[in-house]
Amino acid sequence: MSKAERLTMAQALVRFLAAQHIERDGVTQRAFAGCFGIFGHGNVAGIGQALHQYADRLTYHQARSEQAMVHAAIGFARMRDRLQMLACTTSIGPGATNMITGAAAATVNRIPVLLLPGDVFASRRPDPVLQQLESASRGDVSVNDAFQPVSRYWDRITRPEQIVPAALAAMRVLVSAADTGAATLSLPQDVQTEAFDVPAGFLDDRVWHIERRMPDAGALARAIALIQGAKRPLVVAGGGVIYSGATEALRRFVEATGIPVAETQAGKGSLRYDHPSSLGALGVTGTLAANRTAREADVVIGIGTRWSDFTTMSKSAFERADVRFINVNVAELDTAKHAGIALVGDARATLEALCAISYRVEAGYRAEIAGLREEWAQEVDRLYALGNAPLPARSEIIGAVNEAAGERGVVVCAAGAMPGDLHKLWRTRDPKQYHVEYGYSTMGYEIAGALGVKMAAPDRDVFVLVGDGSYLMLHTEIVTAVQEGLKLVIVVVDDHGFASIGGLSRSIGSDGFGTQYRSRKDGSLGLDSETERSDVLPIDFVANAKSLGASAVRARTVSDLRGAL
Repeated sequence: MSKAERLTMAQALVRFLAAQHIERDGVTQRAFAGCFGIFGHGNVAGIGQALHQYADRLTYHQARSEQAMVHAAIGFARMRDRLQMLACTTSIGPGATNMITGAAAATVNRIPVLLLPGDVFASRRPDPVLQQLESASRGDVSVNDAFQPVSRYWDRITRPEQIVPAALAAMRVLVSAADTGAATLSLPQDVQTEAFDVPAGFLDDRVWHIERRMPDAGALARAIALIQGAKRPLVVAGGGVIYSGATEALRRFVEATGIPVAETQAGKGSLRYDHPSSLGALGVTGTLAANRTAREADVVIGIGTRWSDFTTMSKSAFERADVRFINVNVAELDTAKHAGIALVGDARATLEALCAISYRVEAGYRAEIAGLREEWAQEVDRLYALGNAPLPARSEIIGAVNEAAGERGVVVCAAGAMPGDLHKLWRTRDPKQYHVEYGYSTMGYEIAGALGVKMAAPDRDVFVLVGDGSYLMLHTEIVTAVQEGLKLVIVVVDDHGFASIGGLSRSIGSDGFGTQYRSRKDGSLGLDSETERSDVLPIDFVANAKSLGASAVRARTVSDLRGAL
């Protein structure tokens, strides 16, 4: 047996992270591709020292914003199907709390990210210390307690030995297909520097095996019987189809049965857009083809979807009184929704079992689906080529970028009206081509998330579609992309403000209040009146992007955009 090695807690943690691996279907890879941080690093005498010492084992990436580096880690892990991830570390104080929005986005979207914020001194010798939040009723509280509701796992390491069980518990969550999200280990400044005898087994290479669990045989038999009696069945493909690598199994299942497929935001790309069973997007941001089919569906087979509010149109998308649900998911929570038959299991394994079913939809239903698909395809063609003047419609911009993306280019978006239009209009040719963060719809995610996508897939072109409001919130990772030598194609749509929320504001009679980028005038701000239309703020996005090290051009027409792309 190897004997224990004396290391600081920080050294032990970095060595541990570098030794973790994930295996699925016989393919093994390192669990952590690297670590984000700022300042080289905020925990200079702790994690920073260890990252510097072991730079050959765990690559360090410098970011500009703590929130952005979590978004980049989300984009990376999602692109790698949650089989590889990044860690993010900061000092105590605003650096730590800047990560909370990213933590929420990771947990809501069920994407694994390891967060390592510093914390105040566990010894409390300096008390209060710089950036400490004092409480009159508790002595052990810090700003890092704010991570608890947005983390799937949270712990504070007050003794160096505690890193052993805490790191293992965090890994259990990070590699769980059903229970993943942000895992936060809060690291007090003094504990990071304390040495202890680290058990040899903690530092050894460790492989976490991802199983493909099969659902209960009885539940599977009940689901098959329900499908065999269906007249108008519909598959709803969620993100779990893509994360589990089930797209090929889904294709075989629907080709054998003729059942049409509608897609959630996270599940878009589960089928190619031109597959005969593909109805495209479902829900509030869905296509006419998918939503009309959903309205009359008698059996709905949800695969890897958590049945979000937008997907179900607040539970109004499925209107038949006798509609029944079958829910395939690794998360038991999701299989119980809509009182469906619960198939708790891996999406690919379950679909492979369902492929043996003896069933095919009736010819009349297939013909109806084909007609709806053709009608929607013609509508997308029309919207791609509207010919609006003097400025192009958003659908024309999407069409130009879709053409430029080709078979493997990836589009990244997150907030505003653009995700809804992309969900309807983007023609996916590849399961990893569509990357829209809509679980939390985080403004500012786009460029940072795209950075992570490009880190995960350097052989693909990555296109960012972002509104001016979201761009101005968090565009600083352009600098990180330049520093890392990673090419991003960023298309900024200049709406002079928050156009999506502005439209909602006007729809309820508030005249776009607080949403326009216009000069204050006569005590008002951003009112969409004729007298203020000339008071647009003089923001130069081309000059801004160039100042951050990017190449930039201004496109006023679709022709200009195509040339620039």
